Amino acid sequence: MIPRYITPEMEAIWSPEVKFKNWLSIESYVAEAMEIDKTVPKGTADAIRTAQINIDRIDAIELETRHDVIAFLTSISEQIGDAGKYLHQGLTSSDVVDTGFSMLLRDSGLQIKSRLNNVLCALKKQATAHRDTICIGRSHGIHAEPTTFGLRMASHYMAFKRCAARLGNAIDEVSICALSGPVGTHATCPPYIQSYVADKLRLTTENISTQIIPRDRHAMFFSVLGVIAGCIDNLATEIRHLQKSEVREVEEFFNKGQKGSSAMPHKRNPVLSENLSGLARIIRAGVIPALENMTLWHERDISHSSVERTTLPDSIMACDFALERLASVMDKLVVYPDQMKANIDALGGLIYSQKVLLALIDKGLSREDAYKIVQDNAMSVWDGGCKDHFIDVLQKDQRVSDLLSVEDLTALFNPQDYLTHCGELIDNAIK
Repeated sequence: MIPRYITPEMEAIWSPEVKFKNWLSIESYVAEAMEIDKTVPKGTADAIRTAQINIDRIDAIELETRHDVIAFLTSISEQIGDAGKYLHQGLTSSDVVDTGFSMLLRDSGLQIKSRLNNVLCALKKQATAHRDTICIGRSHGIHAEPTTFGLRMASHYMAFKRCAARLGNAIDEVSICALSGPVGTHATCPPYIQSYVADKLRLTTENISTQIIPRDRHAMFFSVLGVIAGCIDNLATEIRHLQKSEVREVEEFFNKGQKGSSAMPHKRNPVLSENLSGLARIIRAGVIPALENMTLWHERDISHSSVERTTLPDSIMACDFALERLASVMDKLVVYPDQMKANIDALGGLIYSQKVLLALIDKGLSREDAYKIVQDNAMSVWDGGCKDHFIDVLQKDQRVSDLLSVEDLTALFNPQDYLTHCGELIDNAIK
């Protein structure tokens, strides 16, 4: 079976029936507002609400009209008798389409935000459980100095926490109602109607629109999704590296009966994390088209429309699915603390080079001289395949032994010295 990268919740939001129901709500509230000032007969709004969404009928009409909004309006008018003459009064198609699109983006954003919260919970769990689990830090992929796995998870936690804040702002920015007529002048749809409908739909009114809602709002929303994708990819790449055979510090949960390779029965691959890196590309792919949608001819053209029907929903659905999968990966992540400890010693003590450097400086050497002494000894260990321990090599160098005793050196090779503030940093991050 081909996997479908869409959750049931997001599939429901983007179903054709929901889209048309949103359009029907907009039309009925417009009529309701007009009833208040007696622009249309009383009962018009209720008549519109009685109409049923018939997807097959709408599709059939669109085959002839080549216009989706007209097809929708015709299908509704067929059902509501005389009230049909007041349907869509004073509106243009984009009033309904754009406001309906706002509803979809708002609801999608709230769904994605709930997924982000699940990821945050999973990362908080790992950061708490491994608050004091020591592991090697890496820069450029090379062993650097000790840290804790909890601190590493807390760093990702903070990244997704920032994403949640950005997404909240982006949701507000696209939760917009624009009912302003063909070129945004409100000539046939007074501002009070826009305000009335916005309040009913829990949206904010657009101060000044053209025929459409300005697309800088949408560009920001999808740019935030792109940043979320970057955070997903960053964490997924972390897991992929740490699961490599020569590292093996963590591992995706491997279900009973799961198979890793058709040829090699021993394989346990980070397939979910690899999948997440791929989905991140789909999400990010929507950013540039969303930015380019900002440029339109005068009050409106339709160059943005095809993008918003294809690429942008794909980005939303992929983001929702990816966050759901990431939360599961992190919640069930298998961690190997013993392997983390073993990896700390993999370079024969070279990771303590800065401690030795600073100790020599404290004894009166210049930084340049101290650096050369430490690097000379470190490179001999490195070039020898790290078979000799760094501390033993240092003890044999008179330039070092004249200044630092065996006891002095031994004290410097303590990984716990690097972790003094890690717990505090984690607590502050996840509180």
